[in-house]
Amino acid sequence: MTTSQEVPAAANDARGRVAELRAIREEVRRGPSEKATAAQKAKGKLTARERIDLLLDEDSFHEVEPLRRHRATGFGLEGKRPYTDGVITGWGTVHGRTVFLYAHDFRIFGGALGEAHAAKIHKIMDMAISSGAPLVSLNDGAGARIQEGVSALAGYGGIFQRNTRASGVIPQISVMLGPCAGGAAYSPALTDFVFMVRETSQMFITGPDVVQAVTGEQISQNGLGGADVHSTVSGVSHFAYDDEQTCLEEVRYLLSLLPQNNRQNPPAVESNDPAGRRGEVLLDLVPADGNRSYDMHKVIEEIVDDGDYLEIHERWATNIICALTRLDGHVVGIVANQPASMAGVLDIEASEKAARFVQMCDAFNIPIVTLLDVPGFLPGVAQEHGGIIRHGAKLLYAYCNATVPRISLILRKAYGGAYIVMDSQSIGADLTFAWPTNEIAVMGAEGAANVIFRKQIAEADDPDAMRARMVKEYKAELMHPYYAAERGLIDDVIDPVETREVLISSLAMLRNKHADLPSRKHGNPPQ
Repeated sequence: MTTSQEVPAAANDARGRVAELRAIREEVRRGPSEKATAAQKAKGKLTARERIDLLLDEDSFHEVEPLRRHRATGFGLEGKRPYTDGVITGWGTVHGRTVFLYAHDFRIFGGALGEAHAAKIHKIMDMAISSGAPLVSLNDGAGARIQEGVSALAGYGGIFQRNTRASGVIPQISVMLGPCAGGAAYSPALTDFVFMVRETSQMFITGPDVVQAVTGEQISQNGLGGADVHSTVSGVSHFAYDDEQTCLEEVRYLLSLLPQNNRQNPPAVESNDPAGRRGEVLLDLVPADGNRSYDMHKVIEEIVDDGDYLEIHERWATNIICALTRLDGHVVGIVANQPASMAGVLDIEASEKAARFVQMCDAFNIPIVTLLDVPGFLPGVAQEHGGIIRHGAKLLYAYCNATVPRISLILRKAYGGAYIVMDSQSIGADLTFAWPTNEIAVMGAEGAANVIFRKQIAEADDPDAMRARMVKEYKAELMHPYYAAERGLIDDVIDPVETREVLISSLAMLRNKHADLPSRKHGNPPQ
């Protein structure tokens, strides 16, 4: 096979030079060797170019710097200078809209990052930022190229700096398709969304060998940083899939729900689901009895267009649901308590998950609809010592700081500080609605009665009967469905079957909302 050092001599005319160029381009397209490609396939992984073909619209890819080669010497590098230097960069389209990308080619230096490799990534990131288009990274690399020393480490610094500069300006999506260790893991952590593929992709700061040497713990790569670990335990990964094809198709779906940048709105589509469709089944989905559970997913499916939505962090912090969907063809973000998981309470992880989602929606002009059924914050020593105060404050800060249209709907329970945090009218929700089954209060009637009427209950001849009487009295006085409406704390109590129509008409009214934050360099959110 012709190598990059053995390009055929060109005839001394234009046709000869073009023939030479075609030979080089074919070499670039083919990659380093059939053996390297076979090794990639043996691991159950696609090649970088196959991944690009799956991500982008057909024949839309334009490569940048395909002929780039490193200039490093020493450790045998001067004799091995393949084209692309192990990363493919360029732009194309997804659903007809421009997307920039870079894809590590594990067949070349194991996808390790060197000086030239990093320079290519820096350039494509700069192009994405200046062009105002999303950036997708297809990650399959072994970290810094050790032979190039600190030059490789500095390359990572340039990536991190650009990730931060692009944050909230253009959507950034990291797709993990192989190993990602050490400092390389921080770039995905700085992006908006992380996708992983089971069995073939891993992320960790220190690998299993280092962990064992330092702590004595024995664990596999997947056990330490595999897709299931990061999508269920750590929360590092937003999505996990069984194969690359499904993963990349879902990346395309996510991109269809996001704007090109922070100056644009998400793409609207024509909806065949009538805006005035009535949701009769909602009357039976949510039990009036606050002690009975139900699946909030079914409520969301009934409300949104065609029951279709993309859940973010589906398997992490399952007591709260965050999803992107459409109402009347317009993209919205849904934040909803999940009574089927931990009764829908807010805890540390749920607060962090929802706060980041709210921030993302606000950054990219996506209206937020909040569905409340929350009994409060999770009590316990572990939660208090783990910092539920500051973590819960992250969600509060995110909502208070958001300037996109915000609508909250109270389905049933809305107790205590959790009610206030979940985008209540008092923290700036544009519109707040409630179903007739709502219970808005400082706490549940039983707990409130025990506090307020402690003395009467203790002195009663029949404490149980007195407690039941006081609970009934408290509910009648302070927890009836119209108490908050009478005081202007919610805008209306609505028929559940009209929920979809009310949300769509309200969002249409708010579509041109404009709100300015005070002039400042940036806020200092809770950590």
